[in-house]
Amino acid sequence: MPGLRLTFAQACRLWQVDAPTCEMLLEQLVREAFLYKTGNGSYIAISSTSSPQAKAQVRRELVPLPRSA
Repeated sequence: MPGLRLTFAQACRLWQVDAPTCEMLLEQLVREAFLYKTGNGSYIAISSTSSPQAKAQVRRELVPLPRSA
């Protein structure tokens, strides 16, 4: 759902998965540029049809995730 913002805990509850699985899923979706992690730790999905202004707003909030080996 475009524009939906979820915290880590909310995503775990929504997907009904344990914390390690949820973390792995969220990190993968961020790496694939499907989700963005905001400065306050929320995750947001932006559709490919969103306005350029909406995408620019989210991109300013990006927080790099550490890469695992």
